[in-house]
Amino acid sequence: MHPHTVPAASLPADAPARKIVISAHNLTKSYGDFTAVDGISFDVPQGEAFGLLGPNGAGKSTTMKMIGGVSQRTSGDLRIMDLDPGTHGPEVRAHLGVVPQQDNLDEELRVRDNLLVYGRYFGLPMSYLRPKADELLEFAQLTEKAKAKVDDLSGGMKRRLTIARSLINEPRILLLDEPTTGLDPQARHILWDRLFRLKEQGVTLILTTHYMDEAEQLCDRLIVVDKGRIMAEGTPANLIRDYSTREVVELRFGSERNAGIGAELGGIGDRLETLPDRVLIYAHDGEAALEQVIARGLRPLTSLVRRSSLEDVFLRLTGRSLVD
Repeated sequence: MHPHTVPAASLPADAPARKIVISAHNLTKSYGDFTAVDGISFDVPQGEAFGLLGPNGAGKSTTMKMIGGVSQRTSGDLRIMDLDPGTHGPEVRAHLGVVPQQDNLDEELRVRDNLLVYGRYFGLPMSYLRPKADELLEFAQLTEKAKAKVDDLSGGMKRRLTIARSLINEPRILLLDEPTTGLDPQARHILWDRLFRLKEQGVTLILTTHYMDEAEQLCDRLIVVDKGRIMAEGTPANLIRDYSTREVVELRFGSERNAGIGAELGGIGDRLETLPDRVLIYAHDGEAALEQVIARGLRPLTSLVRRSSLEDVFLRLTGRSLVD
C-alpha cells in the first residue's frame, strides 16, 4: 500500500505534502445496542497535534482505544502507519506511546525504575534504557526525583512521569487521553510546554480533552464529537469563526430571572443563549451590546465581555454546554 498524503492544496502554499499516519473511515464501535462511536472519519498527518473534543461519554476514549489497538472496531476502516491495528497490533503499538486517562505507574518502584522496567516490556536493552531514562527524566523535569518513591510525587509530577514513560520507545505517535484532568493550572501549563516541545520534534499528538483552553493551546486541528458523531472539524480559530461571533457577553441576573429575561434582550447582538446560570449574547462588539443592555434599564448582577471560545462552538452545535 502506498502511503497517502495530505494534498498540498489543504496546507500553506509553501508546505510540502505530509504523510498521513492515522486514517479512519466510517469508524464504528458498538456494545450491544449502544453505539459508542458512530461512523466517524478523519485523517491525521505526521507531526500534527490532533484533538478530539467533547463531553464525557462522547466516544473519545473509545476512539483512542481503537487507535491504540486495545479495542477492536465493530466496522469501518482504520489504518495506523498504513497498518490495521486489528491485525497488526504489536507492530502498531511499537510506534505508539500511550498516556491513559488514569496514571497507572508502579507504586512499588522508584521513579527512574518505572522507566527502566517499562522499557524492558519492549525488549529494549539496558544499554539503551539507562541513558534514555535519564534523558526523559530531564525532559519531564524530574531529574531530582529519580530515586523518589512514586507515592511521594505530586499529581503533576506523576502525570509527567507517565508521559516520560510513554516516550521510552521513541514513539512516532503519542496518544493522550485527558492529559491534564485533575491538575492545578500551573501543573497544566508545565505539561502543555512539554507536549509542545514533543510536537516541535515531529511527534504526532492525538489527544482527547473536555477543556476548551487545552484544545485551543495544543491542537492544530480538532474534531468536535458528541454522542459518537463528529459535529465539526477544523482549526480552533476556524471553528470559532464559522460557528460563533467575535465576542460574547455573559450576564447573570440570578437563577430566578435568567430564564425569563430573554424577551427583554431581543434584538441585541446576533444570537442569544440562555443557560441555567447565565445568559449569553453573541455579538461582534461585546461592549456595545452590553451598553444596549444597560440602556434598556436591565441590571445584571454580573457582566463579562470575552472573546468567543470552543465552548461557544460546542454550545452552538449541540445546544448544551460542554461541561453538562
